Amino acid sequence: MIRKAVIPAAGFGTRFLPVTKSQPKEMLPIIDTPTIHYVVEEAVHSGIRDILIVTGRGKQSLENYFDRAFELEANLHAKGREEQLLQVRQLANMANIHFIRQAELNGLGDAVSYARWHVGDEPFLVLLGDTLVDSKTPCSRQLIDVYNRLKAPVIGVEEVERDKVDRYGIVGGEEIEPNTWRVNVLVEKPKTVEAPSNLAIGGRYVLTPDVFGYIERTAEGVGNEIQLTDALRLMLKDRAIYAHKFEGTRHDIGNRLDYLKTTVRYAVKRDDIGADFREFLRTFVETLDE
Repeated sequence: MIRKAVIPAAGFGTRFLPVTKSQPKEMLPIIDTPTIHYVVEEAVHSGIRDILIVTGRGKQSLENYFDRAFELEANLHAKGREEQLLQVRQLANMANIHFIRQAELNGLGDAVSYARWHVGDEPFLVLLGDTLVDSKTPCSRQLIDVYNRLKAPVIGVEEVERDKVDRYGIVGGEEIEPNTWRVNVLVEKPKTVEAPSNLAIGGRYVLTPDVFGYIERTAEGVGNEIQLTDALRLMLKDRAIYAHKFEGTRHDIGNRLDYLKTTVRYAVKRDDIGADFREFLRTFVETLDE
């Protein structure tokens, strides 16, 4: 049974400077809701109530967001804004959320290692804090279901265009059932001609606690950092690892263009502004050719 989740959220977010000088990229809003909110919500909707967020220097706003705000609550109550008051209070009750600071930014593998004492001897979920997956069944729930069947680590993957494989960790393997592969190779950001497939790691994992031992043995890799993909490659020598192509659309808010695309996609689906925004887009697109 998967009871705990880990969300690495310690990076600088340099591709979003200058705003990330004082604001974590995980707090960048999709309309009016921070990205990290959607990530936590996915974990909660997948049955997780115990979440560790791995942060870094200058990320206190993440902790503040999920904490009580008594002065704000009192102000909303005094003004009779009960719906907004309920929204604010629900943030602190989404899950049992804990925080730990990564002392030095040294890669995803290193960030995950900070969860060792939190998860103990239990399997756990990992969700990247700057990646959203829009799906009918929460992406994490899909991976947990595969883990429950196979009792082995599961990596969430998606198909990408071959000319973009050098941006991702890539897996190759034997398809054992529809959309599920037994992995036989993992490569971090391979050259296009060397990629074993176009199955890219999509920022979601179910891992077992023995991964921490492999992270300890992992040398610095791409970017001179401890890469989780490299640790999983070591693990692959000793045990089975599976990859599952999840249903849904992944949105990476780690760069400006994808962030804007994500915002538009979420906006057109909103009940409150979606219809008006779609009409605006139709009119605006027509003006682009003028």
